[in-house]
Amino acid sequence: MLHTIDLRSQDLSRTELVSVLPRPNVDVTVASEAAQTLIDDVRESGTAALLDQAERLDHVRPASVRVDIHAIDRAVHNLDASVRDALTQAIERVRRATTAQVPPQRHTEIGQGASIVQRWQPVDRVGLYVPGGKAVYPSSVIMNAVPAQVAGVRSIALASPAQREFDGGVHPAILAAAGLLGITEVYAMGGAGAIGAFAYGVPDLGLAPVDVVTGPGNIYVAAAKRLVRGQVGIDAEAGTTEILIIADGTANARFVAADLLSQAEHDEAAASILVTDSPRLAHEVAAHLDALVSLTANAERARTALEGPQSAVVLVSDIVTAAELSNAYGPEHLEIHTHDPHGTLEHITSAGAIFIGPFTPVSLGDYMAGSNHVLPTGGQSRFSSGLGAYTFLRPQQIIEYDKAALDVVARPIVDLANSERLPAHGEAVTQRFEE
Repeated sequence: MLHTIDLRSQDLSRTELVSVLPRPNVDVTVASEAAQTLIDDVRESGTAALLDQAERLDHVRPASVRVDIHAIDRAVHNLDASVRDALTQAIERVRRATTAQVPPQRHTEIGQGASIVQRWQPVDRVGLYVPGGKAVYPSSVIMNAVPAQVAGVRSIALASPAQREFDGGVHPAILAAAGLLGITEVYAMGGAGAIGAFAYGVPDLGLAPVDVVTGPGNIYVAAAKRLVRGQVGIDAEAGTTEILIIADGTANARFVAADLLSQAEHDEAAASILVTDSPRLAHEVAAHLDALVSLTANAERARTALEGPQSAVVLVSDIVTAAELSNAYGPEHLEIHTHDPHGTLEHITSAGAIFIGPFTPVSLGDYMAGSNHVLPTGGQSRFSSGLGAYTFLRPQQIIEYDKAALDVVARPIVDLANSERLPAHGEAVTQRFEE
């Protein structure tokens, strides 16, 4: 089912590794023109554009874009007790782990009468996007909203596509999760239009523009986030999901197969990659995958993903090479199933989230680990991080010097200002010492 890439006899550079590794064939730029049209439409026509886009793209016209508070309360009331308990537990765990991400204010004495305070200020308002489509994601409400709340964001709005099954409303599971978190500003809008609405606001809907937009979505959502970056902050251009598993001959082949399958069921373009130095394990994983796929509810979708060019078994000469390959790939999710997982971890530099050992599947991180499941995809973990409280925080430096402290550095300031041919910079200092 998974095709094999054998690198055991090859000594490849990092650049060469990147070129041979499988990737989803998704190019955000191909959706940019369509996304820009949808954004422009919302800017020009407001609510009417959002309603028309829902009718055309989601095949249902909402009675109202803004969700009534009573619908949110009703969704919470009707929520299955076991699901409510699970969501509540997830909220508590994510909140606890996320609290550790907020840095304390730091005060540094540069000298007598000279200080710098480093503080972290939350943005004022955020827009959280929760996708619809092949699955329902109340867990993504938690993963987006809790970090914003922990950071201290004052105003939170949420958008999710209109659902034909629910007469153009937001899916009740999404509404219930929002209600449990105390979010009351919810909109039935999706895709690039929703991202544009958050970025620029919709006056006739009473939707004020936000400072940061977060949350995963399809290629049009990713393209829209790229287009509005600069107008607002974004978390990342999240694409289709990825899992890379580093495993040696000691790994449980059934566990590895189950975890590869768990991500493949997300989307036909999802990437499931096993990197191993054990051909025997690779063979056993393939056998388990054949059996497991036929039993799963989303078999057709998962099989397409596993047989696609973005998924593979990669054979390497040793686990250190496996780690180098993983770093070059920069996976969204990385699992380590080796006899010395913490030793392997020492070689890892790039991954959205790292899952250690046989009893830490990605599914745990999706729901109950306390970590965040909104993570960088497409190799972006090489230079960016997953969603967290820090996504909604801005570091600010507060500088305070008294006259004596300024006098200590007055001459160096003047010298540097003159060297840069900016004499007024120096004069702004010397003016303070003239009688």
